Amino acid sequence: MSPKITRLDYCQFLLSSQINYTLTYFADHVDEWSHDMINRYLRGDRIPPRLVWENVQPDVVLSPQGYVVFDDTVVDKRYSYQIEVVRRQYSGNAKRVIKGIGVVTCVYVNPEIDRFWIIDYRIYHPDGDGKSKLQHVQDMVRNVVYQKQLPFQAVLMDTWYAAKWLMLCIEKLEKTYYCPIKDNRQTNESGEPGDYHRVDSLTWTPEEQAHGKLVHLKGFPKGHQLKLFRLLLSPKRTDYVVTNDLAQDSVEAVQEVCGFRWKVEEFHRETKQVTGIEDCQCRKERIQRNHIGCAVLVWVRLKQLAYQTGQTLYQIKHNLLDEYMVQQLKNPTVQMVLA
Repeated sequence: MSPKITRLDYCQFLLSSQINYTLTYFADHVDEWSHDMINRYLRGDRIPPRLVWENVQPDVVLSPQGYVVFDDTVVDKRYSYQIEVVRRQYSGNAKRVIKGIGVVTCVYVNPEIDRFWIIDYRIYHPDGDGKSKLQHVQDMVRNVVYQKQLPFQAVLMDTWYAAKWLMLCIEKLEKTYYCPIKDNRQTNESGEPGDYHRVDSLTWTPEEQAHGKLVHLKGFPKGHQLKLFRLLLSPKRTDYVVTNDLAQDSVEAVQEVCGFRWKVEEFHRETKQVTGIEDCQCRKERIQRNHIGCAVLVWVRLKQLAYQTGQTLYQIKHNLLDEYMVQQLKNPTVQMVLA
């Protein structure tokens, strides 16, 4: 009787495979399990996001100067037709609306050693749980504060999450945030009732450009102020960033802080390129959830090895082919022939 396939077996397949992550490919390369057996395992297991935290927790180097970064990515399923959890949504990678599975992620960054770890994630499925991406972020930031109790100095978010109620929620947790806002966000810097202007139409003195200015965002409680900074990133790009840290007075410091937000983009890129997170073709929601969970666990393991060895994830992943290459050059399976 064949041994039962386990979570470890499936994760090992995702870690070892280089280009094909389908169940058919897995079954073709093992003697113990058929495609149906692997499919049955994935339908029966349950891999919740807390399992990622249990695996990564021993490796996280905590710091009071740390950052908690939130963003989302779309697991591309544009060519699928019957996968249950797929929905049409905007993909920043594709720069348009595509069919895919939304994954909202939470990364912990230690700027003192320039390392980061995935500590939580949520699958965006409003038809199933009724939650928006912003509500998932709210749940995760509360989890970081109350359950995980991690030290950090600020929450970093993208423009999409600069919603009044979420920003006020973070303030109620007595935490600082930095997030860019859209160019057309209505701001009031004079304090006069109704004197609102688009943020990209504000005038900036040299002093304000260097140290920021106090503004009131439309819709926020009366008298509520935030510090606004204008970041001139390139001749064609200007970002406007708000923070509830009213003591912050350096545009260079704000730009450095916002730079750590790109760590979550690094996580998204690496998971898509080395774990096969987008490549499961199964239709059932439970299988897709478990596949995504296993892919994130594989990233955790690869990142652990990368930090231990001083290599990149890509080096560790692709170096698995070294032994194969040596063997093929010595004794090729397919011989090259010239006329």
